[in-house]
Amino acid sequence: MTQMNITDKPIRIAIIANGKYQSKRIASKIFNVLRDDPDFYLSKKNPDVVITIGGDGMLLSAFHMYEKELDTVRFVGIHTGHLGFYTDYRDFEVDKLIDTLRQDQGDSISYPILKVKVTLDDGRVYRSRALNEATVKRIEKTMVADVMINKVKFERFRGDGILVSTPTGSTAYNKSLGGAVLHPTIEALQMTEISSINNRVFRTLGSSLIIPKDDRIVLVPKRLGTYTVSIDNKTYHHKNIAKVEFYISNHKIHFVSTPSHTSFWARVKDAFIGDLDS
Repeated sequence: MTQMNITDKPIRIAIIANGKYQSKRIASKIFNVLRDDPDFYLSKKNPDVVITIGGDGMLLSAFHMYEKELDTVRFVGIHTGHLGFYTDYRDFEVDKLIDTLRQDQGDSISYPILKVKVTLDDGRVYRSRALNEATVKRIEKTMVADVMINKVKFERFRGDGILVSTPTGSTAYNKSLGGAVLHPTIEALQMTEISSINNRVFRTLGSSLIIPKDDRIVLVPKRLGTYTVSIDNKTYHHKNIAKVEFYISNHKIHFVSTPSHTSFWARVKDAFIGDLDS
């Protein structure tokens, strides 16, 4: 747990909600309560705290809205649907959240994020940040690419694509591909193959890999063509990629440390296992 710098100035609050009626209703309630409170200043510009209302997808969108301000902003989520991994409060706990913000001392819980650098054959470079994961796939045919880990040529991959996830993203697409679930405070990346081809001629490791924070994954496509690069909930198309680099960012995402920030393992249990018989 870390502590952000706080002053006697009002806490700048941004409220970000999805388009559903319930989310808009909750956003309106929070706005009406906080707008006349001298301890808070409502603004989407340079906020200290971002309140997201909806679900994990809404928080992902808010993360990308403020990804250049990660060192100074903290997030807290209200979920209006099923239990989320990033959202601490239910839609009927608005008053509880407001009380928490009034008692806030700047404490935060921080998780690592992923940096992605795409270099094209013509020299153009695109950089992105991912909270959950990034994937690379070839559109036309099977993707063939050399996988380099910390400058070591690890394997020549053939298949649908490669996914690299953060620990927080390990419960998403990564898990559906058979990857491991990692606690979000672990500073590591996970690389998971998407439908790799394995036979007498072509071989890959086949299992997911946990990569330490100081190592870098480099994907070098061996065929020209159009590739899709997905960063969380955004998808980009690039022609003739020279290489894609994945590594842990020097920045982290910070969440408001609240009594409702429940155990990660409790969330995993609730999401995938449910109640156990005694």
